[in-house]
Amino acid sequence: MTTSGVDRKQNLSFWGRVRTSLAAPLAGAPVAVWLPALAIVLLMVAPLVYLVIRSADAGAGWIDEVFRERTFVLFRNTVTLTAAVTISSVMLSLPLAWLTTRTDLPWRRFWSIVTPLPLVIPSYVGAYTVIAFLGPRGMLQGWLEPIFGIERLPQIYGFAGAWLTLTLFAFPYVLLSLRAAMNGLDPALEESSRSMGFGALSTFMYVTLPNLRPAIAAGSLLIALYVISDFGAVSLMQYDSFTRGIYNQYRGAFDRSIAATLALVLVMLTALILIAESWTRGRARYYRSSAGVTRPPKRHELGSWKIPALGFCIAVSSITMIMPLFVIGYWLARGLQAGEPFVFVWDAALNSGMVSLVAAIAALIFATPIVIFSVRYPSWLSYLAERLSYMGYALPGIVVALAFVFFGANYLTPLYQTLGMLVLAYVVLFLPQAVGIMRSALLQVNPHIEEAAKSLGSSSGLVWLKITGPLVRSGLISGGLLVFLTVMKELPATILLHPIGFDTLPMRIWNATLEGFWARAAAPSLLLILVAAIPMILLAINEDRRDQSS
Repeated sequence: MTTSGVDRKQNLSFWGRVRTSLAAPLAGAPVAVWLPALAIVLLMVAPLVYLVIRSADAGAGWIDEVFRERTFVLFRNTVTLTAAVTISSVMLSLPLAWLTTRTDLPWRRFWSIVTPLPLVIPSYVGAYTVIAFLGPRGMLQGWLEPIFGIERLPQIYGFAGAWLTLTLFAFPYVLLSLRAAMNGLDPALEESSRSMGFGALSTFMYVTLPNLRPAIAAGSLLIALYVISDFGAVSLMQYDSFTRGIYNQYRGAFDRSIAATLALVLVMLTALILIAESWTRGRARYYRSSAGVTRPPKRHELGSWKIPALGFCIAVSSITMIMPLFVIGYWLARGLQAGEPFVFVWDAALNSGMVSLVAAIAALIFATPIVIFSVRYPSWLSYLAERLSYMGYALPGIVVALAFVFFGANYLTPLYQTLGMLVLAYVVLFLPQAVGIMRSALLQVNPHIEEAAKSLGSSSGLVWLKITGPLVRSGLISGGLLVFLTVMKELPATILLHPIGFDTLPMRIWNATLEGFWARAAAPSLLLILVAAIPMILLAINEDRRDQSS
């Protein structure tokens, strides 16, 4: 009896310790935060569950597929392209962000609006314009031949073309994150450095840049995940990356288990990138330690560097915006000369705008508990929840779409081929865009402000609505904007999951380009760019006005 009683007490003590260890990561976190955060994470890992199920169909063959030389080549190419685009995007975005937020650059407000606009151009449209303009027999070669006798330019296909295209049309992911961070930095830090005798360059390197580390990490993460999941640019540039290999396997083979195995390798690469980003961001504080009214930073005078800085902005905008618009206009003119009807597909534009807006709002709602859970209640569980929320973004749209087709056809039949399922797929694909920027914004909010409000009797929800929400408004708007823009450009998921009769601008563009009707694709391409540019311009104007009035 005594021995049995001791055993029961030890057993109860063991399970008590288990319950305590499981509850520890949730200590202090409201149920309204951790419960929806974990539920959303389950949705985000649904494509991963699909890949595991599909890969299991291959039996032991998945091991042979993983260690094939072809898989190694795809892995090497993807890593090389991702690293190159990420580094070049940061190097391009950092001076642009600094010039447009901290200097007396001429027409600074104009450049604040123009420089992020390349984000509105889909990668497949951008790749085509690069090929048409810089290709061996492209428009530039046609201009140079009568003058210099150049009959053929160097090959643009392959790594060089994919790197150039993705850098030119994806770098604003880092730029927007850096601009939001620079506008939120406490100017007293830089002023203290300057008062101690440090110059502008030393202050930037040793004071400003370390405080921008979360923004650089968040933007770089979005760039890296965007590159490894991109399909349009690498396909048109004929560069063998994982996404192109997965697509070819899906299209060319009846058995999808091999493609699922390749996608799982891509997930492993994503996990490595997430770990690297987490190590890069560190554990330092990035909010202000003292109370006070936020003051606008002092503008640095460029002096003799004003003309080179202006030339840099002109060059970047010319390559990233004027060149693509010129190429599209050229093909539009050729189409009109050939008798192609000039028709703007307004119905497709309305559908694209509507579903993009709904997806952006849904992404912000879904991202909020994950961001609060990971930033305000750090633990291994909140860290894991945030990391897992990035999984869908690293997968090609076709993989996520096929996962939703699988679950919709087998388990969620009422949602199958509805706008609701399409929006959920968009959220899985692009939630990290909202999470990354919102997290960077929340890191700059001193948690003691929230604690003071709670000590006065305010609830957590009221504190978020009245205090925290307004302070991270810039991050909310930027995150929602990124989701809106990316959904506007999304193609594979839209093709597989759109309801019958629901047409979008990317579908119109892709159908025309598949048949080689580039002139027919010019009008919807131009309309897509114009529609996607409107919220970007409004955001830039709003941020500039807020900066001027602060």
